[in-house]
Amino acid sequence: MKSIGRCRAHTNIALIKYWGKRNEELFLPMNSSLSLTLDAFYTDTEVTLDSTLDSDIFFLDNVKQGDKETAKITNFLNLFRNRANIETKACIKSYNHVPTAAGLASSASAFSALAGATNQATGLNLDLKTLSTLARQGSGSATRSIYGGFVEWYMGESDLSESSFAIPVDDATWDIGMIVIAVNTGRKKLSSRVGMKQTIDTSPFYSSWVETATKDIEKIKKAISEKDFITLGEITESNGMKMHATMLGAFPPISYWEPDSVKAIQKVREIRDMGLPCYVTMDAGPNVKVLCKKSDMNEIENKLLEDFTRDQIIPSGVGEGIKLLSQDEWNY
Repeated sequence: MKSIGRCRAHTNIALIKYWGKRNEELFLPMNSSLSLTLDAFYTDTEVTLDSTLDSDIFFLDNVKQGDKETAKITNFLNLFRNRANIETKACIKSYNHVPTAAGLASSASAFSALAGATNQATGLNLDLKTLSTLARQGSGSATRSIYGGFVEWYMGESDLSESSFAIPVDDATWDIGMIVIAVNTGRKKLSSRVGMKQTIDTSPFYSSWVETATKDIEKIKKAISEKDFITLGEITESNGMKMHATMLGAFPPISYWEPDSVKAIQKVREIRDMGLPCYVTMDAGPNVKVLCKKSDMNEIENKLLEDFTRDQIIPSGVGEGIKLLSQDEWNY
């Protein structure tokens, strides 16, 4: 007997960053964060519960994954199987339309899509809030990819898993865009998980980061409610740079930047000085994201092409929340 679920989820880029857990097992963050879901990058996932299988099987981009990768997926699926009171094994097929482990939030779309597909396959029909608490336990940022537009990940007030979840803030349909400058889309050498722990354990700047991040999220939500793009961009850029400053203060120091990362930041500031409002943010990777007005994207792209190649410049509009896919929409 088989039961199938298929789901698409888009990546999100944090404007107020998540960097560090207060509970590693449950993926409970040190501070609340806020993101923008993007339509340019996404993951499609199919989960087939099959009573004839003896163990879970996991394919990523048509490549069968090893025991370590599959074990992580099994642990995640068990969150749903336990709720459904079943033990049926699954065949998981996932297709990433985003570079993996390059600081472009591939894990966010991956576990959000896996949550949506498993929810359908098990017939649990959990609501989005509950799905966000479960997606978080696969990858922290996945909790935000359940929704589209601007999304807040509420840190919670205790060590209870159910206390931390994502909340939609605004649909971001008011002239918002983002351009990714793909400096290097290869797999990063230091994972976000390791980088976070090292920063928390050794950086003297970390406590100030948590304190100011709490203030930043209230300021940025006010800017969003007032559709104040300049303030939105200024807070985004400041918050991202503060996060990377905590890493530089770690022992040994951590830097995900490459020479072209600095080149991209300088170029964006040059464009801004010309009168086009645009602001940078970076996650745990060398790629630079440029928050801008959608109406200015073409002009900003043309100026970026003076220093970067066409395949390095990836424009994106605002992405939607998770979407179940019909068999006809499953083009694999």
